[in-house]
Amino acid sequence: MAQSSKLGAGDAFPAITVPKVGGGEIDIAAIAGWRLVAVYRGKHCPLCKQYFKTLGGMLGDFAAQGVSVVALSADPQEKAEADVAGEGWTFPVGYDLSIPQMRSLGLYISEPRSPQETDRPFAEPGLFVVTPEGRVQIVDISNAPFARPDLAMVLRGITFAREKGYPIRGTLA
Repeated sequence: MAQSSKLGAGDAFPAITVPKVGGGEIDIAAIAGWRLVAVYRGKHCPLCKQYFKTLGGMLGDFAAQGVSVVALSADPQEKAEADVAGEGWTFPVGYDLSIPQMRSLGLYISEPRSPQETDRPFAEPGLFVVTPEGRVQIVDISNAPFARPDLAMVLRGITFAREKGYPIRGTLA
């Protein structure tokens, strides 16, 4: 079954709050300034780990542009904690992303292929850049782990948009 709706460019980013590895919560709307929200498949995905290694190496570059980075997945607490500890991720990681939350983001959702993969439906990759006003400046969703945006290009795009007042593109109905 195909996804039912997608989050559009210029839309208000949905109210998403999830528990955070290390305690507390990640409330996307409460993060001031620009936000990069990366949704990953979960602990079972080696491509997510590879992508987040690149992201982790660019945190200083994103911070220099005033961009806060957060990652979200449907994984339970134990798996998210294991990833953070094992991979050394220093950006905030939220877990227990629900199916209604995944749908509100327009993400593709997959069933596990086996209990060894994971024990619950999970989101396929998504990347969202959210403006200080809470609007979606950039949206990239994929139905598979093999297609993800180039993070250096995303950073250059954010820099350009901020410096030039570049409008949110793709909003013609």
